[in-house]
Amino acid sequence: MAVEELHDGAACKQVDGGISRVFQLLGKRWTGPIVSVLVGQPAHFAELRRAIPGISERMLSDRLTELGAAGLVLREVDEGPPLRVSYRLTEKGAALEPALKELGEWAKKYLPDLGPCGE
Repeated sequence: MAVEELHDGAACKQVDGGISRVFQLLGKRWTGPIVSVLVGQPAHFAELRRAIPGISERMLSDRLTELGAAGLVLREVDEGPPLRVSYRLTEKGAALEPALKELGEWAKKYLPDLGPCGE
């Protein structure tokens, strides 16, 4: 019997569509940390930048735009003076909190903390 005959494509387990969609969005670098910072409370752009070491202004802006387009983050403008922009999770975004907490607990248990220098 040929290998092709033993391998039935329809019988193969497929990745769940929901899991694929979640990781297409939250699997991008910086997206998870942004959402996790916003779980606690709304934050201004500069506060987010300080809370996430290593992220550039451009990347933060791009990820916030993506999260807004996905309906997870809301951008709010305070006309001031001075004009300030803050970001907060929508109800849809806030619903991620239990899953993020579980992932954080899993990481504490199973992923070693290598420290800032990867040691």
